[in-house]
Amino acid sequence: MTRIRFQQSLEDLKENLLVMAGLAEQAIQRAIEAYRVRDLSICDLVDRSENAINRMERDIDQSALDLLAMEQPMAVDLRFVLSVIKINSDLERVGDSAKSISDRVRSMQQMAVVDMPVDIPRMAVLAADMVRKSLQAFIQADAEIARQVLTMDDAVDAMNRAAYQALTKLMEEQSHLAPQALSALMICRSLERVADHATNISEDVIFWVQGADVRHRKSMILGGNDPHAMS
Repeated sequence: MTRIRFQQSLEDLKENLLVMAGLAEQAIQRAIEAYRVRDLSICDLVDRSENAINRMERDIDQSALDLLAMEQPMAVDLRFVLSVIKINSDLERVGDSAKSISDRVRSMQQMAVVDMPVDIPRMAVLAADMVRKSLQAFIQADAEIARQVLTMDDAVDAMNRAAYQALTKLMEEQSHLAPQALSALMICRSLERVADHATNISEDVIFWVQGADVRHRKSMILGGNDPHAMS
């Protein structure tokens, strides 16, 4: 494979990953809209999106593995392909989270609509913003944007903890609302997972751009460039 063809293959890999990212982001938005308006037709769209996302995950993984086997890339190109494989997996799991929310909405159809003491749409907006920003970091190869996403994860975690406290209290005090509260709790958990996947994507961008593994290393995440980063 010539260098020009190899670079084109990398661009194709990137473009396909961004298409998949768009599907995953749309699936989350649809799942939350289905929850907000209790519309099963929107759940059907989420289900179809998951099938498309799963197909794309397999295709992207195969393309990335083919590049590794045939070209044996080095340095930044190798890190890019490895990052694509990991980001691909996280995007598929974002799609899984959207499906989980959609399934929960289906189970709520026979329940009375009750206001919950949590702002699920706001939590969803923040989690979706993290996904969007992590992909912006990937598109622009910008580790600084990726670091911004990592700091956003604390807010989603805090909202999830607050939701747990409020909803478990509601279940204790008003047991007849336990099914609705439990469903809201599970949806919050799914959104927290979406934020975790956005965090993983951002860590993979930092690894690709700077050669720095920042997983589980908070001081490095917030402290700038790794002095031992690969070129």
